Amino acid sequence: MRRLNGSLIASLALVVTVGAVAFPVWSYADRSGTAQANMASSMVNTQWGPLTAADRDLIVRVRLAGLWELPAAEQAMQRSDSPAVREAADHLIVGHKDLDERVRTVASQLGVELPNVPNAQQQGWLQQMSNATDDQYDRVWANLLRSAHGKIFPTVGAIRNGTQNTLVRQLASDTNQTVLDHITMLEKTGEVDFDAIANGTI
Repeated sequence: MRRLNGSLIASLALVVTVGAVAFPVWSYADRSGTAQANMASSMVNTQWGPLTAADRDLIVRVRLAGLWELPAAEQAMQRSDSPAVREAADHLIVGHKDLDERVRTVASQLGVELPNVPNAQQQGWLQQMSNATDDQYDRVWANLLRSAHGKIFPTVGAIRNGTQNTLVRQLASDTNQTVLDHITMLEKTGEVDFDAIANGTI
């Protein structure tokens, strides 16, 4: 009898253990806290294809880029005596005016709310530029902008690769070309500190 009770207890323990292990796996897809569920809940269908949280984030980031890079470029046109810096600034002005018009159109079509002021970090960069002395200005200006462009570049490529929304895909393509042009022009100023950028110290 004791042997039977021991076998029964062991069997019940095994069933409970298997159930405890299997339940989270079986119920995983239904849990609202999972990344998959969160992505699904933030995705909406549009006539141009699904719009994900990552798609919306890109739209907002493109708008934010223009909100601080345009003032930065306009400031450089006033403060810098370097022809190369002024040429880079001109590219930023032309590129972001065009891109801002595009992103506002896309955001309107997709119902994405856009910011109207730079974020705190971007305002800090603008302040660094404003505070730079004349002999430091070109270097501070070029490196802050080159670093920011370098960080957004892979994000734009990833969204361009993965989005199913045709409007976002075209915006990402346009942004990619603009960012690459700006990176190229900023590097042509001769002021970019590649070691600092590689080490993430800018």
